[in-house]
Amino acid sequence: MSPATSAPRPEAPGGGVVLSVDAMGGDQGPQAVVAGLARFFAKAPDASAILHGPEAKLTPLVTKRRIAGKVEIRDAPDVVAMSDKPSQVMRHGKSTSMWSAIDAVRAGEASVCVSCGNTGALMAVSMVRLRKAEGVNRPAIACLWPSRNPAGFNVMLDAGADIRADQDDLLTYALMGASYARNGLGIERPRIGLMNVGIEEHKGRAELKVAHELIARAGPIAEFDYVGFVEGGDLPSERVDVIVTDGFTGNVALKTGEGTATLIAEFLRQAFNNTPFSRIAALLAMTSMRRLQKRIDPRRVNGGVFLGLNGTVVKSHGSADATGIKAALQLSYRLAKSGFSDKLAARVASAAMLAQDVEMDEEPPRAAGKAGR
Repeated sequence: MSPATSAPRPEAPGGGVVLSVDAMGGDQGPQAVVAGLARFFAKAPDASAILHGPEAKLTPLVTKRRIAGKVEIRDAPDVVAMSDKPSQVMRHGKSTSMWSAIDAVRAGEASVCVSCGNTGALMAVSMVRLRKAEGVNRPAIACLWPSRNPAGFNVMLDAGADIRADQDDLLTYALMGASYARNGLGIERPRIGLMNVGIEEHKGRAELKVAHELIARAGPIAEFDYVGFVEGGDLPSERVDVIVTDGFTGNVALKTGEGTATLIAEFLRQAFNNTPFSRIAALLAMTSMRRLQKRIDPRRVNGGVFLGLNGTVVKSHGSADATGIKAALQLSYRLAKSGFSDKLAARVASAAMLAQDVEMDEEPPRAAGKAGR
């Protein structure tokens, strides 16, 4: 058993949660991370953090925000740049803030690692230091998508951890996504949908059709409801709680959604500033416009969760400001309080066995050229 799974869940004084935060690597520097921490602590007084980065830079920022009593600074002189290749980081990154932040979770000193840094490097280091959970072939990144559901969000995975996914990977994603929806959104029996080019059962690649069968028959055992194939238009719908897809499709969808939200906001600003009458109309609609802006603001759903590891890692957007950092920390705090990592590990440990059980019950046709495992 790895240190990440064998150590008891860490707690701050008073029974709170300890988060491990990489202060470096984001586009806006450690100032935004420390500002986000200060805002987060105002809403979570029982939490504390281990902050990783150059001590000489971080100490004045922490002192200025008056959170020194809530933060332990862990000196890490080097930084993983966005341009660094994961292979470089694996060879020379032991002195970086990212490596140090992940090691705090591995050692059981913190419940969740939060980083704004290079996604590829973060996943590579996380996989090496925390290791994949039993039954997981490929970890996934789960993100929250604004939706019409009562919770306000849907879960989508994979959002870019791995561009490939076969039928067994998609089944594992469904199990992990269901666990995340339960612990992150409080949905007791999540509804799972499998992304395809149409909802008809005859459409899609061979492995999608096999995954369709596997997930449908796993639903009653794993306590989720499978709604079948879904399309891109269902991402924000109330028809489903969790959307399962491969990392290539998920990442394209995520970046398209973020870009569209930004474009709509720009178009609205241009429209309301076009004429004196439109500016008056903007003043009259200010309250409603602010409500809309808050609902579609990508910063509110900042934080992709790495699923399938022996420990929880939350990837904040590289361009996140203090508001976005706060959102990622709040998500991490919620997952830590729920004991998400332990629950997820228990859920995915049975994934391979579950796949075998449903296949033995009634063997579906395997994808062309793919041997069973």
